[in-house]
Amino acid sequence: MSVTASCKPPIGYAIACTAAIAMVLGMAAPVCAQVWPQRPIRLVVGYPPGGSGDFITRLIAEEMAPELGVAVVVDNRPGAAGALASELVSKAPADGYTMLNSGHHAITKALYGKLGFDPDRDFAPVTLLATGPTVLCVNNEVPVHTLEELIAYAKANPGKLFNAGSGYGSAPHLAAVTFESVAGVKFTSIQFKGGGPAAQSLIAGDTQVMFATPPTVLQFIRAGRMRALAISARHASPAVPGIPGAEEAHLPGYESTFWFGLQVPTGTPEPVIQRLFLAATHALARPKVRDRLASQGMDATPSASPQAFAEQIRIEAPMWTRVVKESGAHAE
Repeated sequence: MSVTASCKPPIGYAIACTAAIAMVLGMAAPVCAQVWPQRPIRLVVGYPPGGSGDFITRLIAEEMAPELGVAVVVDNRPGAAGALASELVSKAPADGYTMLNSGHHAITKALYGKLGFDPDRDFAPVTLLATGPTVLCVNNEVPVHTLEELIAYAKANPGKLFNAGSGYGSAPHLAAVTFESVAGVKFTSIQFKGGGPAAQSLIAGDTQVMFATPPTVLQFIRAGRMRALAISARHASPAVPGIPGAEEAHLPGYESTFWFGLQVPTGTPEPVIQRLFLAATHALARPKVRDRLASQGMDATPSASPQAFAEQIRIEAPMWTRVVKESGAHAE
């Protein structure tokens, strides 16, 4: 009598094998997240050294590196209100090794119209980093000491006050044109390649007025090399002590604040986005980081989650588009 052995495994064995395979596959994503990153990460910012964008980028890069276990290298790519940096990142591989620190893309879109990237589809938000107002400063030789005096002087001398801008589409640019609209004045604006060169022109007396992000000018204000009249928030801020808000300075209805946040190319794996989110938010929770931001006139404002940041971007887009159009701001 012969016995023929079947090649078909028992049903229980097959079920067990299937379960084992599923468990291994289920572990694959966490394993991938654990081995990432394996090389330095590039953090691109669309502004030159010396301004708030550069300051925040270098601070967060420095603080995220120990959390991630690799260097985070800052790459300054100024130009076109940050559009050049954004386009570069939008075309980078979606592997987590390239990040962007920027403001709201709706501003750039409203200024330039046609872009080399799609702000709504090409980026995955990670987290908001920091928020702050701009500071309205004047050269020490300008015979005004209050916002009311500046407005009166500008109306009496139309076109004679030169405003040092830090680039079309920047927070100072929007703050300046919004101020002109609310106050009913008109400056002759000169756009420089960043806040640093603009501040130097104000100190030299080549320009007389400047709207600046706090990191650009606070050291000069404290040293008495330029005079601050107000910040572009409605009320005074503890982060910028001793300088009145617009309402305290008797210009109700004026407000123009800015923020910076991290984004990565669309398609970046969710576990990688989560690692970046945790590294950034852990950094922003450190008292020394909050103190350094406050010393530069900004507040740490991390998002509750990448999804919360994405929702904030979506909700704010119409507002930023309206602000740009109503202010009359445009790129030349």
